[in-house]
Amino acid sequence: MSEYPNTIILPQTNQLVSLYSIIRDVNTRRGDFVFYSDRIIRLLVEEGLNQLPVEPHTVKTSTGISYEGSRFVGKICGVSIIRAGESMEQGLRECCRSVRIGKILIQRDEETALPKLFYVKFPEDIAERYVLLLDPMLATGGSAIMAAQVLLDNGVKEEKILFLNLLASPEGIKAFYEKFPKIKIITGGVDQGLDANRYIVPGLGDFGDRYYCI
Repeated sequence: MSEYPNTIILPQTNQLVSLYSIIRDVNTRRGDFVFYSDRIIRLLVEEGLNQLPVEPHTVKTSTGISYEGSRFVGKICGVSIIRAGESMEQGLRECCRSVRIGKILIQRDEETALPKLFYVKFPEDIAERYVLLLDPMLATGGSAIMAAQVLLDNGVKEEKILFLNLLASPEGIKAFYEKFPKIKIITGGVDQGLDANRYIVPGLGDFGDRYYCI
């Protein structure tokens, strides 16, 4: 079994490492952080789409010759975990025209320190779709596990969910896999682990704050 079961890690090419070096840098300005994060997000979405099933499909080219190709099977939608996950919606829209988007709001309960569900909005037919679950950081896995469970409770099959994130911790991957072994995680990289405050290290800081605010 792989060190990170059911996890697809983007190839660590020179380009990808350079992109991560930019967004990890504490001195990178917000405009550059957004631009280069969006490039990584696009790569994640493309890899997610690579995992969807296809069927043979023949088309006729402009030269009059048939081409034995393929086409996607089934409908998809994105589901972002508010708010940082919303940063990944545009990358999905750029790859899939008119894609439906659902949202889940999960926040930490200050009294229990556990994730708490506050808001859910899905397409009515989400149970029939393949779902790309969007959240930039997989740290402890608490929010992602709750979000995935909400999808299952709404009829989505576990094997039809793909979880996309820019960075993951080994702890988060382990916790998520133990709960949902059939859900594929697609990540840009796996960092060293979590610090005492449960932040990913070396990480890149608070993704939502850097993307939207700073």
